[in-house]
Amino acid sequence: MKILVLFSLLLISFNVMADKRKEFIRKYKHIAIREMERTGIPASITLAQGILESGCGESELAVNANNHFGIKCHETWNGDTYTMDDDTRDECFRKYKNIEQSWIDHSDFLTSRPRYAGLFSIPTTDYKAWAKGLKAAGYATNPQYANMLIKIIEEEELYKFDRSIKRRGTPPTITAEEFAQSVATQDHPNTTNYRNREEMRNGIICIETMPGDSFEKIAGYYGIKLKKLLQYNDKSSSTLDPGQLVFLKKKKSKAARGYEFHRVKAGDTMYSISQQYGVRLKNLCRFNYLSADSPLTEGEKIYLRKQADLL
Repeated sequence: MKILVLFSLLLISFNVMADKRKEFIRKYKHIAIREMERTGIPASITLAQGILESGCGESELAVNANNHFGIKCHETWNGDTYTMDDDTRDECFRKYKNIEQSWIDHSDFLTSRPRYAGLFSIPTTDYKAWAKGLKAAGYATNPQYANMLIKIIEEEELYKFDRSIKRRGTPPTITAEEFAQSVATQDHPNTTNYRNREEMRNGIICIETMPGDSFEKIAGYYGIKLKKLLQYNDKSSSTLDPGQLVFLKKKKSKAARGYEFHRVKAGDTMYSISQQYGVRLKNLCRFNYLSADSPLTEGEKIYLRKQADLL
């Protein structure tokens, strides 16, 4: 009987951890993909590191400092800090205003450090070589670090998110439709359980919609006035397409640091770009001296922040 109870407890614990992983992946997969497009770091690696380093977002550092990757202050950090015991007592860690900043800084940290330079000669789709390369470059002291990353990637099939990147240092181009197509074999969550589909874009919670969703349903679920929800999403009508992002709070005045501009691709509009990056439509139009219905040319550069900010 005791053995059966112990087995049941272990099974419950395993299932809870699996659910936490899946929730973490749902929330942050889009950031990992966008950072892969921007820097060439495999999305699978970033997600696995986030899961491992932050305990699925529940570690002390993740909760109190929005730091998902355990990045310490180092000599170049001028931002907020958080002190806690790690390898030694009272170590200094970077503290971020929001979680998305942590993911962007993680990419910038790897791309700016000479000891990680060799990683960027490895194909983006070779997650095993990346995991071993990170360990060899000294990212972590645990001798099993590479194997731990590989295990998470394979258990959660995170390699599905990896793409061959021809150019590095370019802005993200992933759309909701492309992402949905790349993970079409995954089980979709219940369409009415919106909290399972919450994501963070530019520090704001949003939902990727599915067939059957509507602004009215989402507004009712969260107790938001329909008029307010439409305003948050720069909409004058309640028309909603599957795959569209719906923000639950007012979007930011500009994109997060690291996302300076977007390169237009077929089908893009000023509205779709504003939703992709969580930027108010009127601000995006002002940055680029365009109107909301201005026709866009494929390959055109659309600024996501005031051009003065980029100087």
